[in-house]
Amino acid sequence: MSVDSSIQRIAHLTPLRDVLAIVEARVGAVKPRRCALASARGRVLAEDVAAKRLPPAPIALRDGYAVEAAAIADAGPYSPLALPSKPQRVDAGEPLPGGTDAVVPFDAITERGEAIAAVAPGEGTLPAGGDGAGDAPLRRAGERLRVVDLAAIAAAGIAGVVVREPRILLACGSMPTTPPVDAALDMLSQAATAAGCAIDPYRAAGGLERALRDDGADAMIAVGGTGSGRRDAAVHALAQAGHVEVYGMAMAPGETAAFGFTGARPVLLVPGRIDAALTAWLLVGRHLVAKLSGGKVEDISAMLPLKRKVTSTIGLTELIPVSCAGGVAEPLASGYLSLAALAGSDGWIVVPADSEGFNAGTPVAVTSWP
Repeated sequence: MSVDSSIQRIAHLTPLRDVLAIVEARVGAVKPRRCALASARGRVLAEDVAAKRLPPAPIALRDGYAVEAAAIADAGPYSPLALPSKPQRVDAGEPLPGGTDAVVPFDAITERGEAIAAVAPGEGTLPAGGDGAGDAPLRRAGERLRVVDLAAIAAAGIAGVVVREPRILLACGSMPTTPPVDAALDMLSQAATAAGCAIDPYRAAGGLERALRDDGADAMIAVGGTGSGRRDAAVHALAQAGHVEVYGMAMAPGETAAFGFTGARPVLLVPGRIDAALTAWLLVGRHLVAKLSGGKVEDISAMLPLKRKVTSTIGLTELIPVSCAGGVAEPLASGYLSLAALAGSDGWIVVPADSEGFNAGTPVAVTSWP
């Protein structure tokens, strides 16, 4: 009996660890470039951000009077200490005058120039090198720049940094598009941008075949067309334009995802369903972007006990949305993750491929959605 070769068929599901091993071995970091600090949020550093010794000399941390702490050590409200002259007033951020090592509040010195409160050496001041000794960088190569990092770097007087910013061609893998596919494209665009990528949207005439021939980006992610439906041909298109390394990944949802290359450029094909596209991004796409950026996947998770049991199939890496009301993680769906389950959840957990699930009360790592 003949088999219709036009239908995309998954021969077997490749374990997630094997997919990630291909990404690790075959994908390299993009070339670094210098960018202004104002546009560096979320980007991965290609070089350490080094700062000089800051501040170069002690400065005041508060408004007040600069004093030598030892000279007023015996001062108190009932034993005012007359000073030879009224101490010099300083504002926060100003260097300390010579011979002083502390800053007292204004009410610690009377109008007549008497000290009525003692102070410890260094109180109210920032010592030389207190913001940075100059022997260690503020942030290191491979680290992602956060809002707080940008503020610290700007305060150190640094205007630009060297980063790696992968350019991702984001295309539709099926025509015509549908509202779920359009929503998945927009979701991945925002998630990849937050991960430090520059996005080239591709929805022009010519479809996926033409997009696969576009070599202007560092990587490509296409949404839709990975199944066995009448209009599904994304995997065939990748095979004709380059090479399919994996078709069918042992993860749920998202089993029909594919990965390959056109030349040296990696191509990730994800299903058009929102839940499957999101899973493919979280479990594979982020690792691809991290390799291109020269960084790593950074998850900040909270450990919470499961409210009820979760079951899973051995050999399948499964993503489960959970709500976190009352300090417990309640699983909301598995297999197919409904829009209601996604919108009503606070984050996600992963059941590894070698696990049949978790019993109620098991501590699990809950990660926030992108």
